[in-house]
Amino acid sequence: MAALRYAGLDDTDSEDELPLGWEQRTTKDGWVYYANHTEEKTQWEHPKTGKRKRIAGDLPYGWEQETDENGQVYFVDHINKRTTYLDPRLAFTVDDNPTKPTNRQRYDGSTTAMEILQGRDFTGKVVVVTGANSGIGFETAKSFALHGAHVILACRNMSRANEAVSLILGEWHKAKVEAMTLDLAQLRSVQHFAQAFKAKNVSLHVLVCNAAAFALPWSLTKDGLETTFQVNHLGHFYLVQLLQDVLCRSAPARVVVVSSESHRFTDINDSSGKLDFSRLSPSKNDYWAMLAYNRSKLCNILFSNELHRRLSPRGVTSNAVHPGNMMYSSIHRNWWVYTLLFTLARPFTKSMVQMSRSESCAQLSGLQSEGWVAKDGIKLA
Repeated sequence: MAALRYAGLDDTDSEDELPLGWEQRTTKDGWVYYANHTEEKTQWEHPKTGKRKRIAGDLPYGWEQETDENGQVYFVDHINKRTTYLDPRLAFTVDDNPTKPTNRQRYDGSTTAMEILQGRDFTGKVVVVTGANSGIGFETAKSFALHGAHVILACRNMSRANEAVSLILGEWHKAKVEAMTLDLAQLRSVQHFAQAFKAKNVSLHVLVCNAAAFALPWSLTKDGLETTFQVNHLGHFYLVQLLQDVLCRSAPARVVVVSSESHRFTDINDSSGKLDFSRLSPSKNDYWAMLAYNRSKLCNILFSNELHRRLSPRGVTSNAVHPGNMMYSSIHRNWWVYTLLFTLARPFTKSMVQMSRSESCAQLSGLQSEGWVAKDGIKLA
């Protein structure tokens, strides 16, 4: 029981609790066997239930399996700086001939990204997250990195991006994470990022289009477009087009577009029902910050659905996600009124780690959410 308590597994089920003198062990290939120290023998069947069991899933993030000089398997927890001969997955064993599972809800509104990815091994997978130096993007990038993925933080501010990289490495020194420059307000920067990424000659399994601007005063980018529209939608649109060949070569791959429920409170059609391009990049006289944000989020969803239709036959899926309402992050920093509103709402909203679970769910889900199709018939690609 001391070993169980050390690994955090002492809360055992009465049926599966071993008799005195017995120990549960695992083989290298994941099978569970039982050692009787009193009679000095081993067996495959549980001494009380008679069932055979095997390990389910991969090691938790931060854990590695090693072999000592005697050939015995032990486990290293790099996060908490400890070693044990007890497999941490023993709490999640399954019967050799499992019965049909019952339907139950696995996750709820308080679930975090780390819980969504529990037991998943993303070793060998390459993930790009835009706007990953803070907020939801940072939590998403960290969650993937701590589960073995090679994560690239695509950010405008390299100083803050490098700080984010250091924070992730501080949690797990073996995390494979780096930062690259990407300014969505400059299409030339998007092009340079795509060229630099392709020069690495790596795959791209997950692209999370997370970066966004909110409540900006009216301004035009160097490309002559309204800033909110370009940063939230057009920059990501261009980025996906430039990396589309890499995504297809890396299939199965996924694009996750972070949108918002606020897309429901706007329209981008004119009175005749046709797409009104002047609404996407309005003049200063026709500009309202909240409306510009809503329209950009609607564009996100329309783009994601059309991208999924076009690329899913080639093994690349696309999902649009809504992370939550009025989450407290740096996105509202441009006007003190919004900062006040978000501060007041903070006790009633999700945390950043809970918000980031949307991106994780979208990566693990194989479904395109039909509920996100707000306005049919408008194609931006």
